[in-house]
Amino acid sequence: MYTRVMDSRQLLVETMGELMWERGYADTSPREVRQRSGVGQGSMYHHFPTKRDLALAALERNVADLLPGASELDGPGDPMARIEAYLMRPRDALKGCKVGRMTQDPQVREDPVLLAPVARAFAQVHLSWVNVLREAIAARELRDDLDPERLAHTLMAVLQGGYVLAIAQQDQGPFDDALAGALDLLRAAKPSVPNHKTNRSN
Repeated sequence: MYTRVMDSRQLLVETMGELMWERGYADTSPREVRQRSGVGQGSMYHHFPTKRDLALAALERNVADLLPGASELDGPGDPMARIEAYLMRPRDALKGCKVGRMTQDPQVREDPVLLAPVARAFAQVHLSWVNVLREAIAARELRDDLDPERLAHTLMAVLQGGYVLAIAQQDQGPFDDALAGALDLLRAAKPSVPNHKTNRSN
């Protein structure tokens, strides 16, 4: 009995998370969640008295799905290699960011409780970016006049903006180009190697 209760709750959360990713919070109804999950109305309201309660649990789950990908930035090894691997990791841009798309939903934006997991996720990803960029600067893979905080915001904006361009054009290409362009700019920001010339006297 206990296992079945836990399974139905998890199924509701996963289904709500997928539907919110596909169509947003405002356009997802409890009936659609029940139909897709196969969980009955009584069980649904036993676990989640309101749609908002279910949405909050689903947002927390979607955030938990997002953060392990960002943790690639925190791993061992060469910082620029980690940055490149993270930017070039395959993503389905036409589906958008599972967390970032929630900022486009007015009912999420206007609800501090629902917006909190989204804001927390971006804060954690931002910190990972700042740390790896600082490592790259310390390793002389990036110029030391770059501001890691500002550059972290820039790279996150490129990633989220790439999703918007891809969805608007229904084409993965603009997303891939945006990330490749960001990587080009980072490579161009590598410190120049001093040209040591010996002066020979005649």
